[in-house]
Amino acid sequence: MRHLSAALRRYPVIGLTILVGLVVLVLDLAGARTASMWFAVGYVGAFVVWTSIGMVRDILRGHLGLDILAVVAMVATLAVGEYVASLIIVFMLSGGEALEDYAARRARSELSALLDRSPQQAHVFPDPEDSSEVTDVDADDVAVGDVLLIRPSEMVPVDGELLTDSGSFDESSITGESLPVTRNRGDEVLSGSVNGSRAVRLRVVRRSADSQYQQIVALVREAQESRAPVVRLADRFAVPFTAVSLAIAGVAWAVSGDPSRFAEVLVLATPCPLLIAAPVAFLGGLSRAAKAGVILKGGAVVEQLARVRSAAFDKTGTITEGRPDLVEVRPADGFDADDVLGLAASAEQYSSHVLAEGIRRAAAQRGLTIHEVEDAREEATNGVIAQIGGRVVVVGKPAYVASHAPDTARAVLGPGQAAAYVAVDGRFAGALILADDARRESPAVVGWMRTHGVQRIVMLTGDSRDTAESVAVEVGIHEVHAELLPADKVQFAARLQPRPVLMVGDGVNDAPVLAAADVGIAMGAKGATAAGEAADAVILRDSLAGVADAVAISRHTLRTAYIAIWIGIALSIGLMLVATTGVIPAVVGALVQELVDLATILYALRALAARGATGLR
Repeated sequence: MRHLSAALRRYPVIGLTILVGLVVLVLDLAGARTASMWFAVGYVGAFVVWTSIGMVRDILRGHLGLDILAVVAMVATLAVGEYVASLIIVFMLSGGEALEDYAARRARSELSALLDRSPQQAHVFPDPEDSSEVTDVDADDVAVGDVLLIRPSEMVPVDGELLTDSGSFDESSITGESLPVTRNRGDEVLSGSVNGSRAVRLRVVRRSADSQYQQIVALVREAQESRAPVVRLADRFAVPFTAVSLAIAGVAWAVSGDPSRFAEVLVLATPCPLLIAAPVAFLGGLSRAAKAGVILKGGAVVEQLARVRSAAFDKTGTITEGRPDLVEVRPADGFDADDVLGLAASAEQYSSHVLAEGIRRAAAQRGLTIHEVEDAREEATNGVIAQIGGRVVVVGKPAYVASHAPDTARAVLGPGQAAAYVAVDGRFAGALILADDARRESPAVVGWMRTHGVQRIVMLTGDSRDTAESVAVEVGIHEVHAELLPADKVQFAARLQPRPVLMVGDGVNDAPVLAAADVGIAMGAKGATAAGEAADAVILRDSLAGVADAVAISRHTLRTAYIAIWIGIALSIGLMLVATTGVIPAVVGALVQELVDLATILYALRALAARGATGLR
C-alpha cells in the first residue's frame, strides 16, 4: 500500500485519471449520463490542451511531436461520444511515463549499482602518531597526506599508499579481477577496492575527486544523464507512422461513413512504442556494457559503435601489456653496460614515457645509483636530454639520438622488442633493449573484429617501424603506421575510410586522436586514464576484450531498439487494419494498445541480455 501511494504521488496524473474514471462510473450508474460525459470531456479536454502545449514546443525545436496521434485520438473519441475510451487513452499516456521509468530503472541497474557503492565517508587519524583517535569525515573532505583507517570489509574511499606491512584487497569493481590481490607497504591502493579481513592504514595520495573510483562514478553519472539518440530514432518513424495512421483512419471513416470508425482506428495508433522502446533499450545497453567493464558515455556512443567499419589501435599499453621489461643492455665500444643503464635511468627519472619506467625499474633491480640531474628536457615522443655530473646524456629514438651523436647505430630487434638509444657527450653509448609482450587476448580481439564487419584495422604508433610491425604480425594487424607524432595520428584518423572510425588508445598521449576519431575508447584500468575526457568510452578492466564487448553490446542494443520499435509499429498497424472493420470498439482498442506498449518494452529490455558479450576474456 505504501508503494502504491508513493507511485501515485510521483505520477499524479495517473491518480487523478483513476479518480476521474471512478467519478464517471458512479455518475453513469446513477443515471446522470450527461453529467458524466461533461465531467470526462472537461478533464480530457484539459489534458489535450496540456499535451498540445508540449507538442508545439517539440515542433518549435524542430521535432515532430509524436503526441499528435494521441491528441487526435482523444479529440476523435470525445467527438463521437466515446469518453470512456478517451479516459483510457489519458491513462495509457500517463501510465506510459511510469512504465518507462520502471523499465529505465531496470535497464540502468548496473550503472546504479556502481553509484550506490560509491564510498561516502573516511576514517581519518587527526594525529597520525596517535592511533587511538579516529574522526569520520566526508570522503570529499579528505586531503592529500591524510592518514586513513580502513576497517575490515570496508571500501577504500580514496587512492592511497599502504602504510601497513601488507593487506589483501578485492579490486573486482575496478579491474574485474575476481581474486583478492595482496598489496605491500608503499604500494598504491585504488579507491573502490574492498579491504580484506584486517584493518590497514593508508596515506592519501589523491583527493576524492581525482581518485580512481570517483572518476568511474563521474563517467557513470555522465552516461546516466546523457540522452540516447531517441529523438532521432523517433523522428525517422514519426512522420510516416503518423501519415499512415491518419490515412488508415480516414479511409475507414470514408468507406464506412461512420465517424466513430476514425476514433476506433486511432486509439490503436498511440506513439508509446516509439517513445519508450528506444530509451529503454539504450539504457539497457549502457548497463550491460558497465557490467562488462566498459563505461559508454551515452546513447550516441552506442549508436556510433554499432556502426563502426574501421578500427585503429595504439600499440604500447593497448595491443601490448604496456609494461616493457629490460632484456639486454648493448653498450657501444668504450662504455660499460651498468654505466649506460645508470645514466639512462638518471636521465629518464622524470619522464612519463612507458619505456622510461622499464629503464628505471631495471636500474633499481640491479642496485645502480641514480645520479642527480642538473638540468633535463623532454621532447615529446622523441626522448630526453639531461646534464648529469657535467655530462650530456641523451636517451630516446634512434633519429633523435643520432641528431646528437652521428655515430648512432640501429640495433637489431627481435619480435615485440623496442630499443632506447643512449648517447653521452656526443658519442653513441649503446642501446637498451626492452620487450613489451602483446596482450594474450589481442589476436582474438583483432580476429573477432575482422570477422564481424570491421573492414579495416590499422595500428597507429609512435614506436619504431620494426617494433610495431613485429607486434602487428603477432596479433594479426596487416596495416601499420609507425613513428608518428600525436598530430600525425590525428591526420591518419581523419583520413581513415570507411567510417565510422574507432580509435583505441591509453587515454594519455593518445588524447588528441581519441577525440578526433568518430569513437574513442581509452584503456582506463591503470589509474588516471579512467577519467579520459577525450574518449567516448573507457575500459575499466585491464583487458582489450572490452573493445570487442563494447562493439558487440552496442550492435545488440541498436538492433534491439529497432526491433522493439518495429514490433510496436507492426502490431499497431495490424490492429488498426482490423479496427477498420468495426470489430474492435474504441474502449477495447485503447486497452489493447496498452498490451502493445508492454510487448515493446519487454522486448527492449532484451538489451540487458548477456548475448551482447563476446566471451573473449
